[in-house]
This record gives sequence, structure tokens and C-alpha cells, in this order.
Amino acid sequence: MTDRVSLQRYSRARAVPDAAKRRRLFSLTIFVCSALMMTTVTAQYPDRAIRIVVPTSAGSGNDAIARAIGQRFTDAWGKQVVVDNRPGAGGIISHELVAKSPPDGYTLLLGASAGLVIAPLLAKVPYDPLYDFAPVSLATINPQMLVSHPAFADSVGQLVLLARAKPGQLNCASPGTGTSNHLGCELLKTMTGVTFVHVPYKGLSSALSDLIGGQVDFMFNGMPPLLPLAKAGKLRALGVAGKKRSAAAPDVPAITETIPGFESISWYALVAPRGTPPAIIVRLNTEMVRMFAEPAFAQRFSDQGAEPQTSTPAELTLYMRQEAERYMRIIKLAGLGKAAI
Repeated sequence: MTDRVSLQRYSRARAVPDAAKRRRLFSLTIFVCSALMMTTVTAQYPDRAIRIVVPTSAGSGNDAIARAIGQRFTDAWGKQVVVDNRPGAGGIISHELVAKSPPDGYTLLLGASAGLVIAPLLAKVPYDPLYDFAPVSLATINPQMLVSHPAFADSVGQLVLLARAKPGQLNCASPGTGTSNHLGCELLKTMTGVTFVHVPYKGLSSALSDLIGGQVDFMFNGMPPLLPLAKAGKLRALGVAGKKRSAAAPDVPAITETIPGFESISWYALVAPRGTPPAIIVRLNTEMVRMFAEPAFAQRFSDQGAEPQTSTPAELTLYMRQEAERYMRIIKLAGLGKAAI
């Protein structure tokens, strides 16, 4: 009898770890099968066309970089890359579209500082830039250029004097509220103590058209679309808003030479929807780093005033956090808040 009870106890005691072992074995089998399936999928990536969504219109600096990157992806992998321009609402429309896309590596976003950092600080947006995206790599950092109508001013110093003499009468155009261009205007106000009117447009082309026509006085923007207009005499380049003069326009002073510490930049980065397989992120990042490491490829952007700069996904996440802190300081100084967009 005692032996029978002991045997029953032994059987029950052994059944518990055996059941646990079976559960662990089942879980491990599922994990291995899933991993093998994912490895197969990522090994075949890409096996169809990739879409790169751009938050600006065709012909913008962001669009040009997206098309160049897309062409190199096509050259490397033999699959078509389609650039899908979705401008509007400070980049919110395009960022939401990609954030809610399947995380399979076939819908990407060449986002900008406006949508990835600034918009969420100024308004309630339908995505979390640090949660809803899988960072791939930084692409370029773009010091902005301050330009005016040729008959308006011939230097940053003169612009400040005019603004001081006519408080609230001058106007600074931008492609939209909540863009880095807009915050360039606000930073100029706060660092000089002058006042003028911010005039937001629905895109860059209409803002530039009115600036050339003299309907607005000045604006900040990335250099690629401005340099040809300045060289043609349609606009006057007053200053570059980087930490130093640009090699693309060495005769144009840095604004910091007149207003110490002034810096207004925008930047572009490639991101994917959250949940995109790490192996796909690595493949995209590796190709990004490879193309920008080629001097001829990088030079085409340097010649237009951009600063090519790739990163690891982790470095891009950190950079986005740092930029959010920097822009928050500008927003507070300017007295802007939520629902400014």
C-alpha cells in the first residue's frame, strides 16, 4: 500500500515538470518555425515594388532625395521603387499613412523634421513618432537659407533694422505652419526682439512664387530650390542658418555671423512602420549607408547645400529625441503651443 501511494505521488510530481517541458517544447517549436518563416521572407526581400512616401510635393528637396535613394534601391535589388508624394498638414497626412501601413518593408517614409518632431509638439497628431515608426537611417541635414525679394534687403542686419523700424509690418513666408521654415521665422523673432507676421502657405511652390513676386518679404528654406533662384537674381540670399558658411554658397554669410548662435535646420530620415522585421531594417540601413558612402552620390547633395549624414537606427532614435528637446525650447520661446497647426 505504501509503495502504491509513493508511486502515485512520484507519477503526479513527475507529470508537472513533464507538462511544463512539453509546453516549453511547443513554444520553442512555434518560435523556430516563425523564425524560419521570417528568415525566408526577409531573405527574399524585396520581391515586389517598394513605395517611399514623401510629405512634400514633387520637386522639393525631400522629393529629390527620396527619388535618388529609390533609384539606388532599384539598382541594388532590381525592384521598382515608387515615390508617393503626400503633401499637406505639416507632414501629418503622410506620416499617419505610413504609421498605419503593414510593417512588411514595402511602405517606407522619407520623413522630415517637420512631421517626425515638430508637428507632434504643436498639435495632437494621430501617431507617436518615437513609437509608431521603426527608424532606418538619417539621410541629410539641411541648413536653411534666409532669402528675400531682391528689392527688400541686402543683408541679415538690414532685414533686422527694417523689422525694428516697422514692427509687425513685414512678413515671413513658410510652406506651412509647424514646419522648420516656420520655426526659423519664430527663432529670428525671439533672438532679435523684432516682430513680423508669419504667412503660412500650402506648400513651397506657392510661397516661392509670392516671394519672387514681392507679395511677401522673406522666408527660410532648404538650399536646393533656392540656390538656382538666387543665382538667377530672382531672390537674394541673405544668410545660411547653419553653424558655418556652406560650401555650396561660400559667399553667403552664416546668419550666426550677425546673430550669434542662430541655427535653423531641417533634416530627412528614412523610417518604416513599427513592427517591420529587424532583418529588413538592417538591409535598408546597410544599403543607405553604402550609397551615401560613395563620394559621387553624396556630392550631388552637398553641391545643393545639404549635409549627407547616415546613422544606425538607434542613433536616429536618439537624434529625434534630441531634436524634439531643441525644438521644444524654440516653441516655448516663441510662445507657441498645442493646436498651433
